[in-house]
Amino acid sequence: MENKEKRLLWWLFVCLVFSLGEGREFRVGESMGWTVPNDLNSITYNQWAESHRFHYGDSLLFVYPPEKDSVLKVNKESYNSCNTASYIEKYSDGNTVILLDRSGPFYFISGVQENCLKNESMIVVVMGERSSSNSSPSSSHASSLIRVSGFMAKFGAFLAAVLLGYAVSVYSI
Repeated sequence: MENKEKRLLWWLFVCLVFSLGEGREFRVGESMGWTVPNDLNSITYNQWAESHRFHYGDSLLFVYPPEKDSVLKVNKESYNSCNTASYIEKYSDGNTVILLDRSGPFYFISGVQENCLKNESMIVVVMGERSSSNSSPSSSHASSLIRVSGFMAKFGAFLAAVLLGYAVSVYSI
């Protein structure tokens, strides 16, 4: 194997390693999105959440019509009572991505109380980090570390695609 080919394969490997470190993004409710469940037999958001394993660094994508709904991150008490007046964060852009930046439970409800009372609510339990490392970053630095690793993963995947395109054009692989 030529020296150029070895270098190209090395860079492809490095890019692949960076892309594997990225947290996963989960679309809440999948094709249904974030809305009032309209069928009594449909899966609830909590059933959906229980069927997935969420880890530190993953994110949730909430898709909903912004003129009709919103997402509230709330505490357990507000979740249990569908209290839309007391929330930690409010999101209303219709395409909300929420980073799961700690382990433990996250509570979400619709910003429309009537919708929350009709089961537009969800508890997500986040497990620890994906890596086997016993040390965890402090929460003040965790969010920035996740953003940097996410950027590096996307950059690595982009670079791998560019290098693969180059390899195909030069070496006719």
